[in-house]
Amino acid sequence: MRRLITYLALALVVGSCGGGAQPDRVTLLAHDFFVVTPELLTAFTAETGIEVEVILGGDAGVVVNQALLTAGNPVADVLFGVDNTLLSRALDGDLFVPYESPALGLIPETFAVDDRVTPIDYGDVCVNYDKAAFSDLEPPQTLADLTDPRYAGMLVVEDPTISSPGLAFLLATIVEFGEDGDYTWQDYWTDLRANDVLVASDWGTAYYGHFSGASDGDRPLVVSYSSSPGAEVFADPAPAEPSTATLTAGCFRQIEYAGILRGTTRSRAAEALIDFLLSREFQEDVPGSMFVYPVRPDAALPAWLDAPTPGALTMDPAEIEANRDRWLAEWTQLVLR
Repeated sequence: MRRLITYLALALVVGSCGGGAQPDRVTLLAHDFFVVTPELLTAFTAETGIEVEVILGGDAGVVVNQALLTAGNPVADVLFGVDNTLLSRALDGDLFVPYESPALGLIPETFAVDDRVTPIDYGDVCVNYDKAAFSDLEPPQTLADLTDPRYAGMLVVEDPTISSPGLAFLLATIVEFGEDGDYTWQDYWTDLRANDVLVASDWGTAYYGHFSGASDGDRPLVVSYSSSPGAEVFADPAPAEPSTATLTAGCFRQIEYAGILRGTTRSRAAEALIDFLLSREFQEDVPGSMFVYPVRPDAALPAWLDAPTPGALTMDPAEIEANRDRWLAEWTQLVLR
């Protein structure tokens, strides 16, 4: 179900537009975990006269699927949150029109893949663990360790057919174990299932519903992000030190993009919104709002945020697109049958 959030700055809009003129409007379709400090959008409206509506459409995979169903006749003007695990599907579906923001020159070339989408942020999908649960047991050190009977019934993951971090974790296992050889990713997931892995529908359900480090759940291992332990600083009361930690081996780098949806009638406002998402103000808001890393190297990072994971795994979006449906079908047969 889509949820609509409207950010209004009416007094400022009237002042910037003059008299009783109506402001421009732009609608952003995003996944449920898109957050921005409201004052930033208020300032954007004051500066540009453009009022922003945000439609939260579920997990990233659901949002992309919704957009594909309305391609060319979109419910929004800009889509935020398509990541490198889903990017080729969106591009092949002709969702976006080209736009190159003037701020793109500030972004490392490693993030840029196509002139129809703009890189906004990135995060490393990793296994997190509840430190209290491992006071008498060494936490896992590798992805292979997760199949050890010592960790039976401890791990919760997200469904990769629905969830983008779930898909990122599946891809990490494919990169790590491959499809050929004596022990493949299919063998690995067969062993995870035998070790009583739990599959949740999305990140929120896994992390806040089943993970003992963030809820009353009974699973001390969860697929989340390398930034999750540091984000505990926002808890009330804030702990003296994080109660959770990250298994840094086997992390998968997830890059999120925004694009102007084909069929929009508000191209100028949509371009202004893309520019805003790359502004230093928004980029410096990203860590504290969405707990991921900004793509702008000159954006200041908060002290609580650990550095990105060295050696995070990646995969070419074209390879993902060529194999994703098959991989997901095989995963479903192995894990959910």
